[in-house]
Amino acid sequence: MGEVLRVSQDDPDADALATAAHVLREGGVLVMPTDSVYGIGCAATAANPAHERIFAIKRRDRAQTLPWLVADVEDLHAYGTDVPAWADRLARELWPGALTLVVDASEAVPPEYRGADGTIALRVPNSNLVRSLAREVGPLATTSANTHGEAAATSGAGIEGRIVAEANLTLDAGPAPIAVASTIVGVADAGPCVYREGAIPTARIMRIAKGERR
Repeated sequence: MGEVLRVSQDDPDADALATAAHVLREGGVLVMPTDSVYGIGCAATAANPAHERIFAIKRRDRAQTLPWLVADVEDLHAYGTDVPAWADRLARELWPGALTLVVDASEAVPPEYRGADGTIALRVPNSNLVRSLAREVGPLATTSANTHGEAAATSGAGIEGRIVAEANLTLDAGPAPIAVASTIVGVADAGPCVYREGAIPTARIMRIAKGERR
């Protein structure tokens, strides 16, 4: 454990992609860059032992669930169901990018990855590296690569040594381009609700959700 590979988010090397995909398929834990912050994740497959390991490495309460990083806008409807029109507008305008959408989970989402309310959090990151991995192995169940309660890592050099040591593989792409966590949006009273304001301002979220262009 603890191997580190230097990679490019924009133009990932085929060998690095193959190595990372192998780790994910074999039930390993991967630390990876995204456009926002660095994440720690695994293949979002049923009964994957790496899923439990992520909570242990992060020292995070198992009662919480992990967001999924997915490859394309169309995945919103593959893994979400009864998606509101406003959520579809947000995805088509802001994906790939630093927007996480919380929607009702479809039957394609294994039970252990769903929230207590039956939801799943989805994001298409603006990272060719991560999107290529998601196309190769499927959605990645991912959370920020830091001890729970500590600041999220915004560069490869900023990842805690303990986390690098306990993961199977770390992909280091240098500084994250945005270096701010994603904005999380879900449903409240049949409309959009910003659960966490991150890289995308609330005002912009609400404007797009309403179908406004200005």
